[in-house]
Amino acid sequence: MKNTVYCKMKKELFDELLESVREAKAIMRGEKQPSRVFVYDEPNVKTIRRRFKLSQPKFAGLLGISVGTLRNWEQGRRQPEGAARVLLLVAAKYPEAVLDTVHPRSQTRPMTRRSLARLRVTA
Repeated sequence: MKNTVYCKMKKELFDELLESVREAKAIMRGEKQPSRVFVYDEPNVKTIRRRFKLSQPKFAGLLGISVGTLRNWEQGRRQPEGAARVLLLVAAKYPEAVLDTVHPRSQTRPMTRRSLARLRVTA
């Protein structure tokens, strides 16, 4: 094998890695509890949409999703996942960034509070 590269690993590191893999398998099978668990807050989609002062069809258009998907999220039948979840978290924390990205303003006209308020109502 021409392109095969071998590297030596210290036995101590290999044994530690192997133990980690075995522990992960035991956790996946439910035989062992993980040492820590990360819990992330789910975005409240209806609250975020209401802060934008947009109807369901307009907010769905802003996010690039179907109205049905938005309704499922708002009614708790489904939870946003992946990039959609992250976009909602960004929209909740930085609404101006989302609005400016979807409806960019001219480089010569800076966005004012008044124009942002108008954009939120008419978007």
